[in-house]
Amino acid sequence: MADSDIPPTPPLLLPDEIHMAVRPGTALLRLETTHSRQGVLDGAWWPRTRDVEREVPALVSVLAEHLGPITRVGLDAAAWNEIPTRLIVDDRVVHLDSFPVGDDTVLITRGDKDHFVLMVVPPDTEPDAARTAMARAVHADNTTQAADLLVAALPPPATGQGGSA
Repeated sequence: MADSDIPPTPPLLLPDEIHMAVRPGTALLRLETTHSRQGVLDGAWWPRTRDVEREVPALVSVLAEHLGPITRVGLDAAAWNEIPTRLIVDDRVVHLDSFPVGDDTVLITRGDKDHFVLMVVPPDTEPDAARTAMARAVHADNTTQAADLLVAALPPPATGQGGSA
């Protein structure tokens, strides 16, 4: 079979009604019920701002509904404004760790050893690019790092109008 005979792989998207409903502030999760967690990412989060005290409590509350109590959140120090060492969320202390990793992820810890990695979509990302990156991040067989998913989902830069004469 020639390469031209192979149909192109469509972009990995969520069903239309979910895809269009994803807005800044949304967290998408893929929670596996088996011990086999082969994908690089467990989900994606699209915060509205880079304000930790405004964004992280809502994320932790939503995650706790599905995962149980969240004990730690690891954030990229360069990507967030003023990261405190802890927050009180739903009457529980959540410790915050900050690292200069620049990997476009947030690390969620449940208990002592159970970690979940979420891709963080920058707040100002164009909606279709954000939705596409988030949909790819939650696929169980995803082996692409968060930063690469984000770059792949962004539209190419616009070229200037007009040309040289």
